[in-house]
Amino acid sequence: MTNNIRSFIAIELPGQVIEAIKKIQEDLCKYRLNIRWVRPENIHLTLKFLGNISEEDVAPITGVLRIAADTTAPFHLRGQGIGIFPGISRPRVVWVGMSGDVEPLKQFQFNVEEGLEELGFPKEGRPFRAHLTLGRVKGKLDKRILLEAIEQCGNFQSDSFTADSTILFRSDLRRNGAVYTKLAEVPLRI
Repeated sequence: MTNNIRSFIAIELPGQVIEAIKKIQEDLCKYRLNIRWVRPENIHLTLKFLGNISEEDVAPITGVLRIAADTTAPFHLRGQGIGIFPGISRPRVVWVGMSGDVEPLKQFQFNVEEGLEELGFPKEGRPFRAHLTLGRVKGKLDKRILLEAIEQCGNFQSDSFTADSTILFRSDLRRNGAVYTKLAEVPLRI
């Protein structure tokens, strides 16, 4: 079987958080920055990008998620603050940070990463930083305006929400954006 399923593991966001993100994107759009904004309904908390997998990989990946979820209670999170990756000198991604039960989230992500490494998925080279991608810089932009926008909108805070499951998503790239399909959803231990 060929590796033809582009996939990632993420936590889905509730509607009220997506609405808050939509509003902050609208506020940032007023600065007319050269940024391609992610559609709010496509924003999620990514734990691991897997790349292309085969159908045969879905069950073992889901098994890794179950093992990690069995030792993890649901955690409470909120979107908070705005930042830039990798930094203002070379801005590529505008993001919302996460607050709340971030340490249990990091531990869960670490457990998933460890289990996936045993299946042959290499570990990420940089430390996990929980964030929600708002948009990607498309080209040159005025960094002073970007800093002003972040300063004005940087006190962003969404409602708190409970992350109680993790999802293996399929990502199909289309001309008008990615379409995500759930391949498996695994509840965290209750």
